[in-house]
Amino acid sequence: MTAFTVIKRDARGNELLSYQGALLEIGADFVCIEAEFALPDRDLGYVALRHGDVWREWFYRERWYNVFRVQDGARGCLKGWYCNITRPAQFGTDWVAADDLCLDVFVYPDGRTLILDEAEFVALALPDTERAAARRAVQQIQALVRSRQAPFAEIARQTEKTN
Repeated sequence: MTAFTVIKRDARGNELLSYQGALLEIGADFVCIEAEFALPDRDLGYVALRHGDVWREWFYRERWYNVFRVQDGARGCLKGWYCNITRPAQFGTDWVAADDLCLDVFVYPDGRTLILDEAEFVALALPDTERAAARRAVQQIQALVRSRQAPFAEIARQTEKTN
């Protein structure tokens, strides 16, 4: 697998962090990588992120979000999807960068969604057009979840296993 760098920037375009992943797939309007969660363990209240968890990450050229599928690194079970509302990603030959707009959506394996960091998003100084695009991105994610479309097609299979 080809090494690929992910660059997370704040809403002003300043780099917050970067990390390496493995390129899984590249399409005309997206890139998908796999990376391990390399930060110390974090219990966010709605999900616990552990060092070594496996993240499959989709970045899009024309969408105002990215999606991270979070899998337990030790047990292999799906923890959910963490969706960052961002400006459309910028791509290079071996890197991708996105400007985080603070607003997030967490999708549980059963398809329930949780909107996160609303106050931080409201506090950002964004043009009205970007604020509206971010709100539409949340709606687009929720629609993909409801219809079980990629990258959330696995929700149906997870729900069937528990019934």
